[in-house]
Amino acid sequence: MTPVGWMVVPSIGCWVAATALFGMQTGAEIFLGMIAPLAVTVASWVSIERAHKRDPQRVTGILMAGFAGKLVFFGGYVLVLLRVFGVRPMPFVISFVAYFIALYLIEALALKRLFNS
Repeated sequence: MTPVGWMVVPSIGCWVAATALFGMQTGAEIFLGMIAPLAVTVASWVSIERAHKRDPQRVTGILMAGFAGKLVFFGGYVLVLLRVFGVRPMPFVISFVAYFIALYLIEALALKRLFNS
C-alpha cells in the first residue's frame, strides 16, 4: 500500500469505528478533527513525491514552505471550528491531535523510506 493509502484507510476506519461507538454528533466532531490533518498530509506527501522524482534536493524547500503554510492553516482551522462553528472542544481536539500525530508519523516514516531508496 502507498503512503497515501496508509494515511487514508486507517483514518477512515478509525472514524467509522468511533462514530459507531460514540454516536453521530461525536462522530461528526471526530471527522472535523480528522479531515484537515488528513487532507494536508495527503497533499503534502503528493507534492513531496513529485518534487523527489524531479529533483530530490527540492524536497527540503517544499518541506520548509509547507511548514509555514501549515502553521497558518491549522491555527485558523482550529480557531474557526471552535469559535465560529462552536464544535465541542474535547472530541474535536482529541481527534485533531491524535490524527495529526499519527498522520505526520506516517509521513515521516515514508520520508525515511523515500530517502533510503
